[in-house]
Amino acid sequence: MKRKRKKKKEEIIEETIEENINETEVVEEELTKEEVLENELAEMKDKHLRLFAEFENYRGRMNRQQLETVQNCASKTVLKFLPIIDDLDRAAQLEAFSEGVTLVHQKLKGILDQLGIQQMESTGVDFDPELHEAITEIPAPSKDLAGKVIDTVEPGYLHNEKVLRFAKVVVGKA
Repeated sequence: MKRKRKKKKEEIIEETIEENINETEVVEEELTKEEVLENELAEMKDKHLRLFAEFENYRGRMNRQQLETVQNCASKTVLKFLPIIDDLDRAAQLEAFSEGVTLVHQKLKGILDQLGIQQMESTGVDFDPELHEAITEIPAPSKDLAGKVIDTVEPGYLHNEKVLRFAKVVVGKA
């Protein structure tokens, strides 16, 4: 009889252990499912944030590109008018320049200023190949003018700190 009791106790203990193991497996499976879902959620959040950041970068890039396109278009248009402006500048130096043409010349200069286009000051400054195009070199009248721009044949223009047209200059050599 003791053996039967022992066997029953052993069986009960084994069943209890098996139930505990089964419960533990179920809890582990549930935790695993929760963890899997949490991991998937974290991945989705990460993908969403990356996609959002990528879209923001794309939008900024498109805005910059559109602005550059507009500026390039304005630059190309103004570039066509620069010879006329040069002619008006030359005519302004004459005494027979009428008052009406002076007003037109001043308005045109004002429009260029509004568009961010500035005429470069070249005469008397050091020669800079990134801003100037040397037409010729002449002996410098004095040592301090060596390597400097002596005369400006055609003025250069900048549009928002970028060279629109290089200044054509005469450079003094030592």
